[in-house]
Amino acid sequence: MSQRILIVDDDKQIVRLLKAYLEQAGLLIVTAYDGNEAQQVIRREHPDLVILDLMLPGRDGWEITRWMRSDPQLAAIPILMLTARIEDIDKILGLELGADDYLTKPFNPREVVARVRAILRRTGGGVAVPTVLQIGTLRLDVDQHTLSVEGTLVEVTPTEFALLKALMEHPNHAFTRAELLEKALGYSYEGVDRTLDSHIKNVRKKIEQDASHPRYLETVFGVGYRMRDGREPAT
Repeated sequence: MSQRILIVDDDKQIVRLLKAYLEQAGLLIVTAYDGNEAQQVIRREHPDLVILDLMLPGRDGWEITRWMRSDPQLAAIPILMLTARIEDIDKILGLELGADDYLTKPFNPREVVARVRAILRRTGGGVAVPTVLQIGTLRLDVDQHTLSVEGTLVEVTPTEFALLKALMEHPNHAFTRAELLEKALGYSYEGVDRTLDSHIKNVRKKIEQDASHPRYLETVFGVGYRMRDGREPAT
């Protein structure tokens, strides 16, 4: 069964363009042209991925992202932000709110298709070998796509889950930022440092007792990040 993608943008020409390319890639497309309509469609259709413009009539893309990430029934739906806003602060805010990826206009529609496919592969793709990864009190169930910390389930976005999986599969390995993005997401892109750092900041808030003195997710200065065994605070 084809996966269903929701495109949310008030520019009908952009919607038509993306719809044509994504349908050609074998995906089912639903559309919305403002934030209020988007909420209704998300509730009704429960899409496999949302391509979300930031500057929308009614509720904007940031509000939609906050709403989705705060709802347990919608929190796992991946979000690809697509917007004309190019300022780094807008990108960082979007990622910290829980967006999985970010593209700015103008864009190459083939790149959008590639990003969508990569996100779908890592969030619901092929048959996985039953796997539970555990480091200290962190338990990542790959089959059930859940994270628990000290026995308590913690909501994570698809991108956060993919990053944790890559790190926990290779404990004590120091990944460069580009390597970690490639391993976790299946591709690399411009703005690697700020994009990954935003995701790491979110992950630390969820898995560390004190994110400023992490027990697990260590910054390797001049290199990138690694997952420690958790026995001592990282330096």
